[in-house]
Amino acid sequence: MSVIQIILLMVVAAITGIGSVLDEAQTHRPLVACTLVGIVLGDVTTGVILGGTLEMMALGWMNVGLAMAPDTAIASVISTILVITANQGVGEGIAIAVPLAAAGQALTIFVRTTTVFFIHQADNYAEKGNYRGIEIMHYTAMALQALRVMIPTLIICLINAQAVQNFLNQIPKVITGGLQIGGGIIVVVGYAMVINMMDVPHLKPFFYIGFLFAAFTEFNLVGFGGLGLCLAIIYLQLKYRNESTGAQTMTASTVGQIEADLDDDLDL
Repeated sequence: MSVIQIILLMVVAAITGIGSVLDEAQTHRPLVACTLVGIVLGDVTTGVILGGTLEMMALGWMNVGLAMAPDTAIASVISTILVITANQGVGEGIAIAVPLAAAGQALTIFVRTTTVFFIHQADNYAEKGNYRGIEIMHYTAMALQALRVMIPTLIICLINAQAVQNFLNQIPKVITGGLQIGGGIIVVVGYAMVINMMDVPHLKPFFYIGFLFAAFTEFNLVGFGGLGLCLAIIYLQLKYRNESTGAQTMTASTVGQIEADLDDDLDL
C-alpha cells in the first residue's frame, strides 16, 4: 500500500466518520464507504459487492433514543481494506465487519460522551456572543468524529498485509459460514423493517409492479432502477397536478361564495 493510498484512505475515513453524525450525505453507509475504499485501493468490484452485502445487513441498524446502533463507518472502511489487501472473500469481510461494528459502537458512545464538553463550551460562548468560539467547538467535535475512524484505519494500514492474510486464513470456516448465515438473516430482518415502513396503501401498487416485472421480465438492476425513477417522477407529477387543480377549484369556489355573499348584502 503506497503513501498516497494511505493518505486517501485517511480522507475517506474522515468523511465517513463525520458523515455518521451529520447524516446528510450518508457517507457512513456501507455501500458508499466500501465503494470509496475500493476506488482508492483499485478494486471497485470488491468494494461494491462487500458494500452492498453489508448495506443489506445494516438496513435495520438505527439509533433508537439513547440506544446506539452498531458503527457502520468503522466496519465498512476497515473490513474493505482487510478484504482487498488480504485477497479475501465476502464471507471473511462479514466475519470482520460484525465485531468491528460492535467495537465501533462502544467507541462511538465514548466519543459522543466526550463531545458533551464541547456542547457546554459552545453554550458558554453563546452567552458571551462569541460566534467564532461556537464555530470552533463545532469543528472540534466533528474532528473527533473523524479521528474516531481515522486512527483505527491508520493502524490497519500500517500492519503488514501478509500478517493480516495469515490471521484471516486462520479463522475457522464454521465461524465465517455462521456469520454469513447470520448476515443473511439480518438482511431479511432489514428488508422486513423497510417493507413495514412502506406499508402505505396508495404506494403498494408500485411495490407489486416491481415484483411482477421481476417475475415476468429479464430486467437487470439498472433497468429496475430506471423504471422506478420513471414511476416516481410520474407519481409526483400527477400528485402535484391534482393538488394544484384542487387548490384552484377551492379558490374559485371561495371567490364565488364571497361574490354571492356580497350580492346578497347589496340586495338587502
